[in-house]
Amino acid sequence: MTERNMKRIGVVIGLLLAYLPCAGTGQAQDRTPKPLAFETGYAEGPVYVVRVHGLIDNGLARYLDRALDEAEAARAALVILHLDTFGGLVDAADRIRKDLLDAGVPTVAFIDRNAASAGALISYAADRIVMVPGASIGAATVVEGAGGEAAPDKYQSYMRGLMRATAEANGRDPRIAEAMVDQNLEVEGVSPAGQVLTLSAQEALALGVADAVLPDLEAVIEAFGLTGRARIEHHATRLETFLRFLGSPVVQSILMLMMLGGLYFELQTPGVGFPGLMALIGAGLFFGPHYLLGLAESWEIAVFVIGVLLLLLEIFVIPGFGIAGITGIVLVVGALGAGLIGNIGFDFPSGEAVTSAITTLAVTLVLFLVLVFSLGRYLPRSERFNQLVLAPELSSAEGYTSADTPFELEGQAGMALTPLRPAGTAVIGERRVDVITAGEFIPAGAPVRVVRVRGSRVEVRQAEPGETSPA
Repeated sequence: MTERNMKRIGVVIGLLLAYLPCAGTGQAQDRTPKPLAFETGYAEGPVYVVRVHGLIDNGLARYLDRALDEAEAARAALVILHLDTFGGLVDAADRIRKDLLDAGVPTVAFIDRNAASAGALISYAADRIVMVPGASIGAATVVEGAGGEAAPDKYQSYMRGLMRATAEANGRDPRIAEAMVDQNLEVEGVSPAGQVLTLSAQEALALGVADAVLPDLEAVIEAFGLTGRARIEHHATRLETFLRFLGSPVVQSILMLMMLGGLYFELQTPGVGFPGLMALIGAGLFFGPHYLLGLAESWEIAVFVIGVLLLLLEIFVIPGFGIAGITGIVLVVGALGAGLIGNIGFDFPSGEAVTSAITTLAVTLVLFLVLVFSLGRYLPRSERFNQLVLAPELSSAEGYTSADTPFELEGQAGMALTPLRPAGTAVIGERRVDVITAGEFIPAGAPVRVVRVRGSRVEVRQAEPGETSPA
């Protein structure tokens, strides 16, 4: 028997054992599927379908909170979360989890392909889980940074607790939920130690994680006995979509670069101009959406403004660079970092939210330093930049001189009014002219002749006997 066949037999045995009482717990785990329809009945309202696609962030959490409120106000019969996500921010998923657990209307997580990471937590918070054939759920390990490395164990422990508590709240096996977070956790017959648990649709159904496997949304509505009900496709408003766009890490970095870069270059130039306007727009687009999303508190905006004022005070009022300037930089950077975290007052969360904010801020500061260095060194040499500056070349070849050039004096005779040692004054024709010799001394009253004129420099020599004397 080949090794591949051995593994297949092991998977089948594991799924069969999943229906047996759990070893080592002292009690049997009930894996009997819940009836799909809700026995308590439904309100007379419509079926709400809410899309949960893409990155799970605070903008999505705000949108889902509004959708659930509107569904309850409309006495909706059912709210179906149409899920297809690879995860996102843990704090945002936790907000959605709490809203779903406290919802006053029945909820269904309809997993259309993917419910990974934070998406798995949201799915567990729904009253029912339905998956399409080929869908998957799991892999809820907390990661940090752009490389996707696993976060320290204290963050994994927090996520395990969330998954366990949410599974228990809806009558699902908490050990399977924890195994989706912790690769070191072994669930006998389900998940061996050393790998994070991810379940296919059929595996989730066999283990009691999913309540049904259905092909499409219409089949889900029919299975709950709500075929004749009106269906409302709930959508985010344009403002919510725009806020989610501005809240993405890439856009956040761009806006912070606008603020820092605009502020720096504005302080390097007199008056208020384009860099100052860019800094103002960047600050508005950064703090405005974050304030509406609940990420930025009023005190964070005030700290940012105070930091900028201290920098202005240091530059324009106090000579040198001291306490005011350093304090201003610390306040500005601190306010930007705090604005990226979904804190409540002075209570800051731990885990992925803080790590993500620090990473975004650090990357932005590095890009800012590179931007300042590059623009300061290469921009003044750029031909395009010089076209924007009122500094044309004033060369003599273009006809520009610092003084009038008396070319008409060349070859004329005159008389030295003062001794030329070698510079002095002479009368050439009827003009009093500052002249210079090639190095020779010419006494006052001696005849001279102009031999060369270069710009404002008039070079003379002493006239030879027999040359025409000045009049």
